[in-house]
Amino acid sequence: MTENKQEFWRWSEYNWRDENKDWREGNIVTAGIDVGSVSSQAVICVDGELYAFNNVRTGSNSPDSARRALEGALKDTGMTRDDINFVVGTGYGRVNVPFADKAVTEIACHARGANFMAGNEVRTILDMGGQDCKAIHCDEKGKVTNFKMNDKCAAGTGRGMEVLADLLEVPVTEIGEMSFQVDEEPPPVSSTCVVFAKSESMALLKDGWPKSKVLAAYCAAMAQRVASLLESVGMQEKFFITGGIAKNRGVVERIEKILGVKAIQTKFDSQIAGALGAALFAKTLYEKRQAKGVA
Repeated sequence: MTENKQEFWRWSEYNWRDENKDWREGNIVTAGIDVGSVSSQAVICVDGELYAFNNVRTGSNSPDSARRALEGALKDTGMTRDDINFVVGTGYGRVNVPFADKAVTEIACHARGANFMAGNEVRTILDMGGQDCKAIHCDEKGKVTNFKMNDKCAAGTGRGMEVLADLLEVPVTEIGEMSFQVDEEPPPVSSTCVVFAKSESMALLKDGWPKSKVLAAYCAAMAQRVASLLESVGMQEKFFITGGIAKNRGVVERIEKILGVKAIQTKFDSQIAGALGAALFAKTLYEKRQAKGVA
């Protein structure tokens, strides 16, 4: 009998709700569903304030991922889907959220979510997603004024980090911390493709590099590519990072060092920014619909 192989790439799926808030006392309940290439989030807002969210792995079926995300957010709230006034879908699978009233691009939603999470002084946003990265500029209302996406493959994204975690047999949640366990910073890996980056990492291991040094080289490469993306679109000091990689200090602190700017810290989970922005858009859209007298 073979043992189940540990999945080092796997991160914790979890949900949260504000136990001090009774959603029944609110006037408008909205939801945002962000179906990304790697993870999916559902956020529920009551009168424009965060009430509950759920974060799950995206499966092969986008509609099913959207349903699972929302079901997790609704868990133990006493709320059903029928109690939600308006739902906005966003992300990679936004057009495949079967119960959404509207779809909004993830760029707009991340900007709106970042504005809520980090304050209206935020001007530059880095969305480090599962399969791409986006540099976004926004105004004081969280409205997008400019953006640029990376033109590389998944080596500079969350999926690339998951591949590396399995290759080195290091839990993905420990990569950032381990990447600093080096005597001196190694040169970044050169490959921009996740397949070649994997091959390069294997070659470094065969050359006797410890895992921590390989991770440092990979995190440094990610940071360099992302910093170049931000500089190409024009970097402004009030800077915020969204997406799962924002939890990886090995990448974040190297980005900060290259740019000479500290990212704004927040009490919120960086991974829910897109879904949160979608839920906030849902409130605005619902209010506009009500003002027109549409049921």
